Amino acid sequence: MRPDDKNADLSPGKRPFRILIISGSGRRQYNCPGVDGKSRTLMLKMAEMLPQEWEIDYEDLGNVYGREKIQSCNACVSTAMSLCVWPCNCYEKGSWVEKDLMWEMDMYSRVDMADAWAIIGPINWYAPSSNLKLMFDRLVCMNGGNPDEKLIDHKDPEKAMALEHTELWKKLSINHLEGRTAGFFCYGDEGGDEMDENNVPIILKHKDYFDCNAEPFENERDAYAPLVWQCRYGGIEVPDQLWMHATSGKGQKYSDNQAEDVVENDQFMATFDSWVHNFETFVQQKGKVKPGKYRAYGYKPPTNLWKEAKTGIRSWMLRFGITPENSSPRIQKEMNLNKDTTLRPSQSEGEKLREKSD
Repeated sequence: MRPDDKNADLSPGKRPFRILIISGSGRRQYNCPGVDGKSRTLMLKMAEMLPQEWEIDYEDLGNVYGREKIQSCNACVSTAMSLCVWPCNCYEKGSWVEKDLMWEMDMYSRVDMADAWAIIGPINWYAPSSNLKLMFDRLVCMNGGNPDEKLIDHKDPEKAMALEHTELWKKLSINHLEGRTAGFFCYGDEGGDEMDENNVPIILKHKDYFDCNAEPFENERDAYAPLVWQCRYGGIEVPDQLWMHATSGKGQKYSDNQAEDVVENDQFMATFDSWVHNFETFVQQKGKVKPGKYRAYGYKPPTNLWKEAKTGIRSWMLRFGITPENSSPRIQKEMNLNKDTTLRPSQSEGEKLREKSD
């Protein structure tokens, strides 16, 4: 059935199962490249295969011209875990300055409402697609993120660093989505028709640069290991039988390995069908998941006009080399480490270097 977000207010015993399926390909037909990726077809097929009394939510992360993009993670955790707010407050819904697809699609709420996630995507250069990686980077806040941004005045790094050393922080920092299940189905072509009989790229001139015996993975599914282990790190259960890989298009031209070709590949589709069956069985037997203490569903960010203004004032002070007392920027400046004082922080280092040489 279609998802009804109001059911998230009900106890697990009174609501249906809820599943979120993610298509992780970057391709969409509405702009370059003009063709949908295979993961979209598989996402829609899975939605039809799962029990129809379940709430089936799904999303396509593919790029569409003019649509918002998933903004990059700002790595707040590396300053202080308490600076990373749950759900992410580095960006906001409806922003005209930094439009963010995670917020525009309400992804924090949707991962919160689901009992299980099904992630389907390609292997791009021995790794997940950039869109999937961006989404999971932005989900770092589920792993112990700060549920009360008022304690750090929205985004004050000095206050966050101090909070991280308190007893209160030990109570606040929890895995907000722990207990859910995630399944991963990834696929690749193992180089298509670009490899020779020794599994070395045909057009490569320096053959000795490429040792085929030293390629990263014996099992291609390990290309998604960073996402799987991020989930496990945060208490999201990823059973081995729900982490699968299938090959399509090996030895073929890329143009001969589209969605319409894959659905005719019996071996590939049998692997996919098995994964969907394993997913359904595991989720059914495990049962519905009780939501965490601090929910993204129903979350309404506080008004932060003054706090944003204070952040802006701090930013301008730093541009003039005025650093807060006992702050990391002050220490780095005194140690001559960052050399980052500038009135034009958006200017690239390459531009600065070239201006100096003119």
